Amino acid sequence: MFKKILIANRGEIALRVIRACREMGIQSVAVHSTADADAMHVRMADESICIGPAPSADSYLSLPAIISACEVTGAEAIHPGYGFLSENAQFVQIVEDHDLAFIGPTAEHIRQMGDKITAKDTAKELGIPVVPGSDGGVATVEEAKKIGRDFGYPVIVKATAGGGGRGMKVAATEDDMESAYHTARAEAKAAFGNDEVYIEKYLQRPRHIEIQVFGDGQGNGVHLGERDCSLQRRHQKVFEEAPGPSITPQERKYIGDICANAIAKMGYRGAGTVEFLYEDGEFYFIEMNTRLQVEHPVTEAIFGVDLVREQIRVAEGMPLSFTQDDLEINGAAIEVRINAERLPNFAPCPGEITQYHAPGGLGVRMDSALYSGYKVPPYYDSLIGKLIVHGRDRTEALARLQRALGELIIDGKGVETTVPLFHALLQEKDIHTGDYNIHWLEKWLDAGGLDG
Repeated sequence: MFKKILIANRGEIALRVIRACREMGIQSVAVHSTADADAMHVRMADESICIGPAPSADSYLSLPAIISACEVTGAEAIHPGYGFLSENAQFVQIVEDHDLAFIGPTAEHIRQMGDKITAKDTAKELGIPVVPGSDGGVATVEEAKKIGRDFGYPVIVKATAGGGGRGMKVAATEDDMESAYHTARAEAKAAFGNDEVYIEKYLQRPRHIEIQVFGDGQGNGVHLGERDCSLQRRHQKVFEEAPGPSITPQERKYIGDICANAIAKMGYRGAGTVEFLYEDGEFYFIEMNTRLQVEHPVTEAIFGVDLVREQIRVAEGMPLSFTQDDLEINGAAIEVRINAERLPNFAPCPGEITQYHAPGGLGVRMDSALYSGYKVPPYYDSLIGKLIVHGRDRTEALARLQRALGELIIDGKGVETTVPLFHALLQEKDIHTGDYNIHWLEKWLDAGGLDG
């Protein structure tokens, strides 16, 4: 078993990994930038080491700094968390070249799924249903227009190296294609250094459904049901739940078995998420994330499985500690992402936390690195906490969420949060009935939903 693991991340996810390490009797090493010297993950880890100045490019994204931190501290393995270097194949290769273990998939699998076109081709080969679209990159506007005519408008132009909603533009008609094509390429070039784009059929009212998968790299693979992540703003998830309110047990078994069989066939190691658009009973592959997801706690809640612990086990070469038959859904869980942002424009607003109180009670979990006196830095993602609730059913989970939000206190100098968004959403009938899709939240916001 590993004796010491370095966590190449910060904030709540670093704390999450530290907790798993402590339960397993493994020493943890926190890395931090100068801006995070007083962060909670630094306080909670067994050891900590500064890896550079505040900008992430000079600290959390610095491969030499992280490898050096392992050498200095004697860490044997690296857990990447999510974001930063978690899906960087070059990083994984360098880690392994230095005789260190990467707690995640192989570099080959990260490369395979990191490029959208390669991932789509791989999905097809593995029997995963995909959205109709171009066979590869689209080199000209004329070719793009022809594809649009072939599949029927609307279509969406997407960056092959994309993510987070960047490099994505919808063409409702052929007249829109030229602008959509060039804008998507320009955004892709600026964000990813790669302006290649491809085209897919644009679904009108889909939901965003993702399947949690896990493999041990030894030919064993399982799925842990689905999460519905349809409530999004600018392609960023804000509210996630499991199981999905629109998915039947038959659909869950159908798409779950396909995904579990696919990763077993790949020889995939670790946690992964296969993401789909879902409309009219059909699933369409979008991408696969080769890491732990922000929203993994809702899956942990309904299955009673520690996904981080399992990541560490399979990285050590152990087989999965459970089979598909061992996994049974227990109740319903919801997560809301709490950001340091000013509503209604969602502008980041870092500052000092003057008072913090986490909610508690049965079925309530708060994953956060906040504390009174903590200064939220302006250099990183604005996510400052995740509130997760679990109930016997969806109705109880929603009631528990409302109660927990009422207990949560986050006050600060200059700091505002997105908590009022969730109070407002819980007044909406569609949220209680589960009748929403990926466009619902933005339409609600545009209609003045926060003004009510």
